[in-house]
Amino acid sequence: MTEPLEKRLEKAMAELQAAQEAVARTERELRQASFAVLSSDRAVRATVGPQGELSGIEFLENKYRDMSPQELAASVLEAANAARLKMNRHVMKAMAPFTEPSSNVPELKGFELDWERIFGPEVLREDDEDTAREAQAATPAWRDALGEDGED
Repeated sequence: MTEPLEKRLEKAMAELQAAQEAVARTERELRQASFAVLSSDRAVRATVGPQGELSGIEFLENKYRDMSPQELAASVLEAANAARLKMNRHVMKAMAPFTEPSSNVPELKGFELDWERIFGPEVLREDDEDTAREAQAATPAWRDALGEDGED
């Protein structure tokens, strides 16, 4: 027995209204979000805001005093890029439910978002503990630039 069109339309409108409210609530929450990330050398902490904008830089434990300008710049860029990536992934996770089709109203397909176009290809890589450990263990970019491999 099929459901009358009027009833299906009523359900679809109610679900659409709920989705719009949820999107608005999520947008409000995201506007308050920020992420701070420490550079692998633990010299810099960068904080980004909800649109990935750099909102703070902290130089920790006076480590910057013993760094060359290139080393310090590399640490700032590393921390800022990692914080931006973390924010991008947070936005994707928060918005993911709105990209799914409705389970109650099959005609509501969900929003199509091209995350790679919005954030770039690096945001689509897995964000797990192994990846984080690998990033911490990787040779900092400033060592590559200086021709150092990180081994003593």
